[in-house]
Amino acid sequence: MKKILLHLFIVLCFITGVSAFAQPDKQKELEERRVFILNEIKQINAFLFKTRGEKKSVLTQVEDISQRISARENLIRVTNQQANLLTRNINDNLQKMDGLRDELKELKEDYAGMISKSYKSKSRQSRVMFLFSSETFLQAYKRLQYMKQYAKQRKKQGESIKEKTSLLQQLNNDLIVQKKQKESLIKENRLAKTKLKEEKKDQELLVASLKKNEGKFASQIRKKQKEAAVIDKQIEALIKVAIARSNKKSGNKPATKKTKLTRFALTPEAKALAANFTSNKGRLIWPVEKGVVTESYGTHKHRQFPNVTTNNNGVDITTETRAKARAVFDGEVMQIQQIKGANQAIYIRHGDYITIYRNLGTVSVKKGDKVKTKQEIGTIFNNSTTGKTVLKFYIYRNANKMNPADWIYKM
Repeated sequence: MKKILLHLFIVLCFITGVSAFAQPDKQKELEERRVFILNEIKQINAFLFKTRGEKKSVLTQVEDISQRISARENLIRVTNQQANLLTRNINDNLQKMDGLRDELKELKEDYAGMISKSYKSKSRQSRVMFLFSSETFLQAYKRLQYMKQYAKQRKKQGESIKEKTSLLQQLNNDLIVQKKQKESLIKENRLAKTKLKEEKKDQELLVASLKKNEGKFASQIRKKQKEAAVIDKQIEALIKVAIARSNKKSGNKPATKKTKLTRFALTPEAKALAANFTSNKGRLIWPVEKGVVTESYGTHKHRQFPNVTTNNNGVDITTETRAKARAVFDGEVMQIQQIKGANQAIYIRHGDYITIYRNLGTVSVKKGDKVKTKQEIGTIFNNSTTGKTVLKFYIYRNANKMNPADWIYKM
């Protein structure tokens, strides 16, 4: 039974220790997330709400304000988590401080008793008499050892009192900092909630206006989706042609005829590049220096029109006017494509991976060029009607589309 209790105690201590180490890491992670969202809101305001005089359609206005509301809600959620974690840390520290105070009180009482006893026999003569009054040499030796241990214990207790007093002071300082952090977060949260309330009110007015012409706007969205689907088919067709040409040129045949148009036959160098690309999953740089994702990858129901479904084979990144697109990884320019109604697109090959940068007004590379990570490859087109600069970004492995958010750092 005692062994079971001992094991339980050890497990409890281990869990408590792990929790104590995990909390600072969690707080750091939440703080990084909060800073990221604050920067995202800043960029949304800069790229989607540049000037009040812009003539946007009601649908565009609703989409823009929805983007800001979503980011604001994320900010409130993260700051709430931070405040809750700080509350737990504060309570833990208060409990530790109570325990330390009790320990200090007991240590000081013991120490005072030892000092008092030591004072009564502090004279050298008393100590010598204590030794010489021994009946045997062994007893004298033991008494000498006892005196040494007594002095050592007194020193140890003094150091322990000093150490625990210092720890108590540190906990108290931490407590003051944590309380200030919590007050700051609560204040920030209060302001964020006020702004969110105002934005939702503006959104409700715009949505009410939107609903009056729901059929018209839904038709516009479906039309855009059809146009996007045509472009997506062109992209996929171009990739298959590029794969076939590459395989024919290299003389390397794919495993089966079925994979002739869907999989690159890789050289050793291309395999190494692809492996390097794979190992950097989740750490690739953004294809723009500054930007915010305004339409994510995949199939979604439209926020305002649930009956309308939208699909995106990549991501839409809204950035600043005259922004440059940049290569997310080392590679070779596989193709430069002029897409009707969609400006230019650059295809960069990284072994059997392809990154595509679409909606470019100008390009600064040519087919066959070797490019390096962060190298500028073109200027993103600015739509004079909406005032927006949007890069369409895709990642493919062979002929299979992939979610860029899984590859780009903190997308």
